[in-house]
Parts: sequence; C-alpha cells; structure tokens
Amino acid sequence: MKKIKVVAALIETNDKILIAQRLHPELNGKWEFPGGKVRRGEKDKDAIYRKILEELNISIKCDYLLCSCDYKKGDYDIEIKLYHCTYLSGEVVLKVHSSYVFVDRSLLLTYDLAPADLELAKYVLNN
Repeated sequence: MKKIKVVAALIETNDKILIAQRLHPELNGKWEFPGGKVRRGEKDKDAIYRKILEELNISIKCDYLLCSCDYKKGDYDIEIKLYHCTYLSGEVVLKVHSSYVFVDRSLLLTYDLAPADLELAKYVLNN
C-alpha cells in the first residue's frame, strides 16, 4: 500500500478558524482545512508554508502540531497532520477553492467537512 503524507493548517485569527470549500472534482463542495501533500524530502512546516501561499496567497506562522490521523483511500494510506497556524497578513486569493470562511470554533461541525477533515475537527473541538 502506498503512503502519502499530507499537512493541513488550522489557521486562526481573532478566535476564528479558516476553512475552505473544495473546487476539485473529488469531494467538490466539501469544506477542509487548507493544505496538501508533502514532497519527498520536504519538512512538514515548509510544506504548510508552500501550500498556503499556493492555495490562498496569505502569510501565516506555523506554530505547532495539533494532531494527526490516518485515512485510507483506495490503495493509499494517507497520514494527515494538522498544524495550528496564525494568520499574519495578506488578502485571501482563492486558487484551488471555491469559497472560504473564518468560522467560530463552535460552528465548525455545521459545515459539510471532507471525511478526514471531520476527524481533525472533532479532535480540535474536544481538546
């Protein structure tokens, strides 16, 4: 089974969390913590900075690892690590998402989250 490493960013500002709505045909319309695949030899934090700049065009500070979960998708084992990040600057420019919102933590589960992101969100709410 092939293993894929993925990083996701819980971007927080003013006690709100940024989530973005997928535009990609797979899981189209589902909400997620932005992020993506870690390249071979790349450190997680470097991948977070790269992906957030590529996807949202904003600057963040990657603070610390919150949690991780394993997710199976077809022939792939996917390890997703969620990092707490602080929004620093820039205006969001959507490149691979159709929408975004800064949401109160208490309302996170009212959004139709992608399956792996749902597990991460549950951890965030319980810890």
